Amino acid sequence: MATCNSQSGSRGIPVRSSSLPLFSDAMPAPTQLFFPLIRNCELSRIYGTACYCHHKHLCCSSTYVPQSRLRYTPHPAYATFCRPKENWWQYTQGRRYASTPQKFYLTPPQVNSILKANEYSFKVPEFDGKNVSSILGFDSNQLPANAPIEDRRSAATCLQTRGMLLGVFDGHAGCACSQAVSERLFYYIAVSLLPHETLLEIENAVESGRALLPILQWHKHPNDYFSKEASKLYFNSLRTYWQELIDLYTGESTDIDVKEALINAFKRLDNDISLEAQVGDPNSFLNYLVLRVAFSGATACVAHVDGVDLHVANTGDSRAMLGVQEEDGSWSALTLSNDHNAQNERELERLKLEHPKNEAKSVVKQDRLLGLLMPFRAFGDVKFKWSIDLQKRVIESGPDQLNDNEYTKFIPPNYYTPPYLTAEPEVTYHRLRPQDKFLVLATDGLWETMHRQDVVRIVGEYLTGMHHQQPIAVGGYKVTLGQMHGLLTERRAKMSSVFEDQNAATHLIRHAVGNNEFGTVDHERLSKMLSLPEELARMYRDDITIIVVQFNSHVVGAYQNQE
Repeated sequence: MATCNSQSGSRGIPVRSSSLPLFSDAMPAPTQLFFPLIRNCELSRIYGTACYCHHKHLCCSSTYVPQSRLRYTPHPAYATFCRPKENWWQYTQGRRYASTPQKFYLTPPQVNSILKANEYSFKVPEFDGKNVSSILGFDSNQLPANAPIEDRRSAATCLQTRGMLLGVFDGHAGCACSQAVSERLFYYIAVSLLPHETLLEIENAVESGRALLPILQWHKHPNDYFSKEASKLYFNSLRTYWQELIDLYTGESTDIDVKEALINAFKRLDNDISLEAQVGDPNSFLNYLVLRVAFSGATACVAHVDGVDLHVANTGDSRAMLGVQEEDGSWSALTLSNDHNAQNERELERLKLEHPKNEAKSVVKQDRLLGLLMPFRAFGDVKFKWSIDLQKRVIESGPDQLNDNEYTKFIPPNYYTPPYLTAEPEVTYHRLRPQDKFLVLATDGLWETMHRQDVVRIVGEYLTGMHHQQPIAVGGYKVTLGQMHGLLTERRAKMSSVFEDQNAATHLIRHAVGNNEFGTVDHERLSKMLSLPEELARMYRDDITIIVVQFNSHVVGAYQNQE
């Protein structure tokens, strides 16, 4: 739609910002690139052979993960997930080495290489030396646990309307759905926000073969990519959507309702994902791709910031958290999203009301949808949305890879009145205030390891430069002089350039993975966690994806003074 613009992000981080999708075959840098740094290579071999698969399918990996940590758990009757060989732990314990066991840790530069491999920073451009936006900029980062990583992230500026879109996407049963949603959702939202005249202008340009108006300017890390092969299919579906919006126009000139636009965009994209899988494609690669997208799933947490108007649309269990600085300088967390899972009583009630009373005990079992899925709202996951007849028809007419797949052929238990799952988001509105300093969007990999108050405190102290000046809290633990000396030495070491992070999301990931009982980063612990082979990493944590958006308090305050 427009020419690509190459920019440099803030703090000297190389970035890519463009109004056109940037295509790259690169994937987020996996931690296994650094495994040669671990001299005890036997560990990876032993654990790699300790698991086996009965069948390969969309959500299958070579890793055995406890069911409590899986977002999707197959029915026990279908042993399609990896299971450990009998007595595999004894097998590994029985292994003896001639040499004396030694400890090998990653050095600080090696740790930083892993943590910073996927970091990205963007600073909103200034005009005449002033930033007139309510957003100063944002930092983002990802740390994989799955291989390949199933999380995705997106950020873009709306060019034909006002505001910026930012989102995190957590995939399950593979990364196909989260990848598709991260590429497509912002276009659907942007189109939903366009006035009738602009939609007509875009349609006329397509019809006459003229250059299109750019809708979005993407802010992307070089490893974040678009699916080049599916771009035409995705564009045609998006065009059908805006054509329908044009046809539905009643002639009344009304302001666009952002909440309604977000809900419509989420629902329409999920409907298109489902429809594309049903229709199929003559291109065998695309046909398999759309089916993989539909049969896998993804949650989404998206923020739209326009001046002081902040809307958060959430589907699933990622979260949006606002960092608020109180008058005394302390930090408090304001939650702007609700988890859609078994811990949410309103979600449980909604599900039960949508199905007959005789399904009240089976619709949610063991805190999972139909005993299988942890999030109660998600894109894709057509196994929880399509009728049994439709599933069988699509699978039978699909490619052999799909027809031979036990996962796709498996019907959830007690599957009587689909759909059981929806992609409709819950939208929260918040009017920004001068004390609202930043917003954290993150997948559940972060929230499983850190409390929301700790997240906000760590980011707040980082952004204000206060993290080296706060007194060390020991949380009631008995601390020896030697331990206190170690904590103070560690703090002093952090102030060197080797340890100092230039990205708030990276800083938060460092704490999420490396924090000890005192709330400070333990380099030995951090090194161990980052050294885990991919066969073991998922047993300890999930993929972590974070976006930290920093607000411009002066601009926000100016909005408030104008009222």
